Amino acid sequence: MLPPAKSTTAAETDALFHFITSTSLILLLGITIAIIYFAWKYRRRSEDDVTPVITHNSKLEITWSVIPLILVIIVFGWGLTGYMNLTTAPDDAYEIRVVGKSWLWEFHYDTGHVSVNELHVPVDRPVKLVMSSDDVIHSFYIPDFRVKMDVLPNRYTSLWFEATEVGESIVYCAEYCGTAHSNMLATTYVHSQEDFEMWLETAGSEDDDLDPVARGEQLVTRNACDTCHSTDGTRLQGPTFQGLFGSEREMDDGEIVVADENYIRESILEPNARITAGFQPVMPSYAGTLDDRQIDAIIEYIKTLD
Repeated sequence: MLPPAKSTTAAETDALFHFITSTSLILLLGITIAIIYFAWKYRRRSEDDVTPVITHNSKLEITWSVIPLILVIIVFGWGLTGYMNLTTAPDDAYEIRVVGKSWLWEFHYDTGHVSVNELHVPVDRPVKLVMSSDDVIHSFYIPDFRVKMDVLPNRYTSLWFEATEVGESIVYCAEYCGTAHSNMLATTYVHSQEDFEMWLETAGSEDDDLDPVARGEQLVTRNACDTCHSTDGTRLQGPTFQGLFGSEREMDDGEIVVADENYIRESILEPNARITAGFQPVMPSYAGTLDDRQIDAIIEYIKTLD
C-alpha cells in the first residue's frame, strides 16, 4: 500500500497512517452493521406501526462524543510529535540549500556546487534541507522518506531526513505550480559516506573532457531545459531550440531581435528581459547555476540544431 520506507522517520509516519486507516475501517464497519441492524429491527411491519417519540439518550450522546474526541486527541498528539520531529533537525545534520523554480529543483552544496534535479546525500547521516522558491509555491515531497514541505517565495522552510539505505528515490512537487508541474521531478541519490565525499570533490567535473557541443547537450538535459524547449520544432512552454540560432525573433513588444550568442546568454541569465511573442514569462533565471563555460557550451549545442 505504501512506498518502501527508506528513512528513520518513515516507520513512525507509517504507524500513524495504519492507525488512522484501521480505526476508520472499524468505525465504518461498526456503523454499517448498526444501520443494517436498526433498519431491520425497527422496520415498519404494518400500517398501524407508529414510531415512538425519542427526545434524547444522554449516555449514548456522551459516549458518541467522547470516543471521537479521544481518537482526535490521539491523532493530533501523534501527528504533532511527528511534525515537530520533522522540523527540528539534529545539530550534526548536513545542510543543503534547495531552490524550487518552474519547473525544476536546484540543490546548492557547501562546496559551491549546484546540481539540478539531482539530490545527493550520504546514508545514515541526518540531512537538513533549507528551501525557498524563486517564483510560485512548490512542495518538496519524497515518498520513500515520508517527508513533504511547502517551498515558498520570499521565505525559508526546512525539513530533515536520515536515509537508511543506499539507492535512488524520486522527488516530486506536490503543489500544482503551472503547466509543466508534472515534469518537476528530481532524483535523490543516497551514497555511502565515502562515496558522497568523493562525489562532492568531483561534482561538476565529470564532463570536462567532452567537446563543447556534447557538453552543452548534456547540460540542457541535466538542467531540465528540454522540459520547456524542444529540439525538434515541437511547441512547448518555451520556444523550440531547433533553428533558433541566427533567426529573427519577434518579442512581445514588437521588437525584432536576432538570436545570436548575446541573445541566448541574456535569455539564460535574464529570461524575462525579453519575451518571445506568444509565450509567457515563466522561465527561471540560471544566474548562479550555470557558469560562463557552461553557458558557452549550451550556445554551441544550440547552434547545431538547424
